[in-house]
Amino acid sequence: MSIQSTLLQTTASNIYVSSGNTVVSAMYFCNTYTSAVNFNVYVISAPGSVANVNTQIYANIQLASNDTYVADWEKLVLGPGDQIRASAGTANVVNATVTYVGI
Repeated sequence: MSIQSTLLQTTASNIYVSSGNTVVSAMYFCNTYTSAVNFNVYVISAPGSVANVNTQIYANIQLASNDTYVADWEKLVLGPGDQIRASAGTANVVNATVTYVGI
């Protein structure tokens, strides 16, 4: 299993890009800021697709200060080039960590 960590920005940006067939087993979102921050997550099926309401899987999740949101009950099966993007209301204060394994 592998991990990838990324600080979220205010615009949706990649937190994981599948280089082959992979399963994302968990995603962790840790707020290191002194206030609550909302975040969004999108699953993009092909390069060039956009992060919008049609690709959104988590919408405006409020994350308390110094708290972590764990998404590990559903697994995402991704093909080559598929992407997970995320954004937060404040830049550089929410760390997104994705755990995945190739299949």
